Amino acid sequence: MARTKEFDPEAALQAALELFWRRGYEATSMSDLVAHLGIGRASIYATFGSKHELYLRALDRYQESRDPQLLRELSQPGPALPSVRAVVRRFAAESADPDRRLSGCFVANTAAELAPHDPAAARRVEHSWDHIETLLHSALVRAQAQGELPADRDPLTLARMLLVLLQGLRVVGKASADPGRVRDAAEQALALLD
Repeated sequence: MARTKEFDPEAALQAALELFWRRGYEATSMSDLVAHLGIGRASIYATFGSKHELYLRALDRYQESRDPQLLRELSQPGPALPSVRAVVRRFAAESADPDRRLSGCFVANTAAELAPHDPAAARRVEHSWDHIETLLHSALVRAQAQGELPADRDPLTLARMLLVLLQGLRVVGKASADPGRVRDAAEQALALLD
């Protein structure tokens, strides 16, 4: 007779996500996961596979929880440019928030730590960036069609610039205690949309 799980795999995955997000992949040991999740090593392996597989599942969970908010923000009916500006300002505010900034962005953290040598992590990072770029591009195309964005601006190039800015805000916000640095950069980038 098969034993039933004595823990909630979804809650355990969320707890792993939070630990990996805060500490990173390399700084999180299997012993750390056992202690933080409150379940045995064998249960972690049986449910999630290796530490690496657990990390990738946590990264997937992170993206699944963040993507719908960005889609809602950038797909609202009506003028599109205010939504783009609001997203950039939200990223800047979160990146400067003393209670949130030290975590950074799980995707940006993964890009810096694992993507250069981990193809599975790199694919997930690229997927996330492609998704954000597509949402920004679509919003900017709408803005241009509605006369909010000058006709001589390239929505794809602007979307790429904003993607790099958003990820950069997360990285700089995590490492810098000066909130003005991210806010000023965000506002300067937004001036390019005028």
